[in-house]
Amino acid sequence: MDKTNHIYQYSLLSALMEGVCEAGISVSKLLSQGNHGIGTFARMDGELILLDDTVYQLQADEGGVREASMEDQIPYAVATNFSPTHTLVHQSLQSKLSIEEVLTAIAPQARNLFLSYRIKARFSSMTVRMVRGQQYPGQPLSELGDNQCINHYEDIEGTVVGFRAPVAWQGFSVSGHHLHFISSDCTRGGHVLDLRTDDATIYMAVASNVRIELPTSEEFNVAKLKVNDAGIKKVEG
Repeated sequence: MDKTNHIYQYSLLSALMEGVCEAGISVSKLLSQGNHGIGTFARMDGELILLDDTVYQLQADEGGVREASMEDQIPYAVATNFSPTHTLVHQSLQSKLSIEEVLTAIAPQARNLFLSYRIKARFSSMTVRMVRGQQYPGQPLSELGDNQCINHYEDIEGTVVGFRAPVAWQGFSVSGHHLHFISSDCTRGGHVLDLRTDDATIYMAVASNVRIELPTSEEFNVAKLKVNDAGIKKVEG
């Protein structure tokens, strides 16, 4: 069965919000599920980006980027075997909000479907954040968001890896847009808060097949999961 542009997700965002992140799947397993993805690492130590068959850890305190080892644990991730069905060139994006306008114009029939996309550009402005990681087991993501590291870059070339989930999927995933950035030299990056560019190339695909693998750990079993809409919007912004 051809699984091109099928979406694979490990765990639930609502579990991450409750601090369920001690362990998960390995980097090697994530790589078997796709070539394009985002997520986090054990204990929410930094941001994860999967780009062209390589997984990178975007670190907070060090402010750097490291190539993840095959054994590193991933408590939450979304990935796909990305093969774009639409391409736009010389596209202006004046903010993160502009992405929705552009993609909706390309695929108006996909309002309640998932989208995966990649944006390559020299960004005149890029604002990213990284989570520093749990200070104690079970610390919720909502608390970590209060101590995140925010960096702003100007005139930086790189790639955005993103997904858009339908509104009804809040808590399963991030409803709306969830995107991570890595610079072309693989030295800077993070979870995208805002961006601006006058000349982007945008690659996009619609996804109607989604598979979610849930953890079987005791940590996940005892978690009191709920949809914290306000908390998700605050921390995933």
